[in-house]
Amino acid sequence: MGKLGRFACIFVPMALTLGSLICLILVFSGQLNKNNSLQRDLYFFKANTSQFVSNPDNEAVDEANKYFDNDLLKALQGAVSTNDLQDFYLVGLWNYCEGNQDDKTGKETVTKCSKREANYWFNPIEVWDLENTTAQKLFPDKMKDGLDVYRKVSKWMFAAYVIAICLTAAEFVVGIFAIFSRWGSLVTTIVSTAQTIFIMAAAITSTALYGTLVGVFETVLKPYEIKASTGSKMLSVLWIGVAFSIASGFFWLISVCCCSGKSGHKKVVVEKTPYTYERVASPYLGAAQHGHEMHPPVAGHGTSGSAYEPYRAQHV
Repeated sequence: MGKLGRFACIFVPMALTLGSLICLILVFSGQLNKNNSLQRDLYFFKANTSQFVSNPDNEAVDEANKYFDNDLLKALQGAVSTNDLQDFYLVGLWNYCEGNQDDKTGKETVTKCSKREANYWFNPIEVWDLENTTAQKLFPDKMKDGLDVYRKVSKWMFAAYVIAICLTAAEFVVGIFAIFSRWGSLVTTIVSTAQTIFIMAAAITSTALYGTLVGVFETVLKPYEIKASTGSKMLSVLWIGVAFSIASGFFWLISVCCCSGKSGHKKVVVEKTPYTYERVASPYLGAAQHGHEMHPPVAGHGTSGSAYEPYRAQHV
C-alpha cells in the first residue's frame, strides 16, 4: 500500500506537468505548417491589410496624430500593385505566415510561411518589401521605436520559451524518480520552480510585447486601414500552460511532505533464548525398566514442594 499510495500522490503533479508540456509544444508549433488548421489558428500577432485604402481621408489622419506620410503611402501602394502586400500576416514564435481573404465569404487561406528562425521577429519593412524605398526612412518615430523594442525583447522571449520547454521535459523525467522517494520529490520541486519562473516570464513578455505592438500598428497605420490584433487562442494556450505549471509545483511540494512510499506494517522478529527446556518422558530415564534402582533427588535440586518433575536442558 505504501508504494501504491506514493504513486497516487505523484500522479497529479505528473499529469499537470504533462499538460504544461503539451501547451508549450502547441505554442512552439504555431505557424509551422500552413496545412494544419490547429497550427494556423495559433499566432501571437495578426496584421490584417485586406481593407487597405490608398486614399485615407484627413479625419483619419488627424485621429492618428498625423502619422501620415505620402512616401509611405506610395510605397504601400506599390506593394499592393506587385502583390507584395498580402491580406493578412500571422506571427508565430519561429516565423510568420501570409495569405489571402475571400471578399465574399471572408474565408482566409494561408498561401506561404516563411522559413523558421531562432529569435524571430516580424519586420514589416522587410516583409512588405519596403527596404529599398524612402518609406523605410520615413516611418514615424513611434513605429521605429516600437519595432526596435520588439526586436530586442524577442530574443529574450525566445530564450525563455526554449528554457521553459527544456525544464518542463526535465521535470517530467525527474518526476518519475519521485515515485520512489521524497528526495526525488524535492529535486523535482526545485526543477518545477525554475520551470514556472521561465514559463511565466515568457508568457508575461509575450502578452505585453505583442499588446504593445498592436498599439503601435493601430496608432501609426490606422489611416491606411491596416489593423492589428493579438492571437487569443495562442495566449489562452500559453496561460493555461502557466496555470498547469503553478499547480504542478504546488503538488510536487506536497509530495515532499506526504506519502513516503514506505509500508506502515513492520515485521516483528522474536529471538529465541539461547537455552530452552523440554520435558523428559516418564518414567524418568526409564531406569525401572532395566532393573536399576532409582534414588530420590537431593532436596533443593530441581524440587518444588513435594512434587518433582525432571527436565533436561537442550542447547538451541
